[in-house]
Amino acid sequence: METVLLYIVGILVVVVGLIVSIALHELGHFVPAKIFGVRVGQFMIGFGRTIVSWRRGETEYGFKWIPLGGYISMAGMYPPVAGKAARTASTGFFETLVQDARTASADTIVEGEEHRTFYQLAVWKRIIIMLGGPFMNLVIAIVLYAVVLVGFGVAQPSTTLGGVNECVLPATSERQECEPGDPLAPGAEAGLLPGDRIVAIDGQQIDSWDAVLATVRDSADQPLEFTVERDGRTVSTTLTPLLTERYVLDDRGQIAEGPDGEPLTQQVGFVGIASSFETVQQPVTAVLPAVGDNVSAVVGIILNLPQRMIDVANAAFGPEERDPNGPISVVGVGRIAGEIASIDTIPVIERISFLTGLMASLNVALFVFNLIPLLPLDGGHVAGALFEGVRRWFAKLRGKPDPGPIDTAKLVPITLGVVLVLGVMSALLIYADIVKPVTLF
Repeated sequence: METVLLYIVGILVVVVGLIVSIALHELGHFVPAKIFGVRVGQFMIGFGRTIVSWRRGETEYGFKWIPLGGYISMAGMYPPVAGKAARTASTGFFETLVQDARTASADTIVEGEEHRTFYQLAVWKRIIIMLGGPFMNLVIAIVLYAVVLVGFGVAQPSTTLGGVNECVLPATSERQECEPGDPLAPGAEAGLLPGDRIVAIDGQQIDSWDAVLATVRDSADQPLEFTVERDGRTVSTTLTPLLTERYVLDDRGQIAEGPDGEPLTQQVGFVGIASSFETVQQPVTAVLPAVGDNVSAVVGIILNLPQRMIDVANAAFGPEERDPNGPISVVGVGRIAGEIASIDTIPVIERISFLTGLMASLNVALFVFNLIPLLPLDGGHVAGALFEGVRRWFAKLRGKPDPGPIDTAKLVPITLGVVLVLGVMSALLIYADIVKPVTLF
């Protein structure tokens, strides 16, 4: 029963964190819009029917049933047709969509407040308003990463031994258990024990596990003197690393493959010892690089999104496994959070740290995704404003009259297409996260 409750708590953390992130995202749009004098009629969290709402001043605030986004309604998002009165649409479907968008935009303009419309703002002001939302997600991510890295710390390998292998087996061995006749691992043969802290190798002080690995890998068949601290006293022993076969790992720690698709191996020195992990608080300077790495990872997923979605579909409707580094839906994020929260073998502080990091990653994803230059995403509005600014600049350069705002209402059919594609992808990801979820264990 306790495990189930903790699982639910993990999911609730994601739900509440998502709602707060959305609210702050919309606040990032709302504040500069009000500063620049734009009339904001609504500030809503979610989509669909309204659950509850209240009015303060000219703005209605509220929550809707589907908490997968939010919006603020600004007066005059679409300009009237430049140089002429708004025309009546033909019977064509797309023309009707465009005209309906213009009509809905016109309905948000209060008589006498035409100057408070979004489309009449200077280009740079519109860009600031539309970037305000993603900027808030970036700030949230930076703060949460700081809490995780500087506050909680990160588990990393230490120079204290967590395990000592009894025998030596090549990486390509089909068995992982030692049997009589297997050669003893050099570490066990030399008397190293779990809990020993390596302080020096051949008289050279050791301050990181990477230094231990580098020395051992490059010293096959060469005797090394290990100096360790054991139960408060210093012990020295000599061992000779064996030349053995190990898999080559890529930058992500995954087994690298050759052109033929087979795992790559290399001959390295082997002692048969493993590090224990300890939580180490990181310096503040580690925060921005961590956020940058996360941004790069999300950008990589988006750039390869078509193939990623094909992989998700193959996994959802076939025997393939889900890529743990691939895209997941909010449902998948909730399941992972529930998994972590319900594992009683992990200290509570580490579970809180993981959930905090999960929300940081979610905000990085919101930051990057909203910058895609397609309507109705924020990046689409930024791209439209930039295009308008360039067009006006060229007109001024050529001595021609100001062409005015671009008719973004014409892009409504494309916006609808983007919404449909995003809807299909979301439905596929949610289905995949139900029938073939990404699991950490």
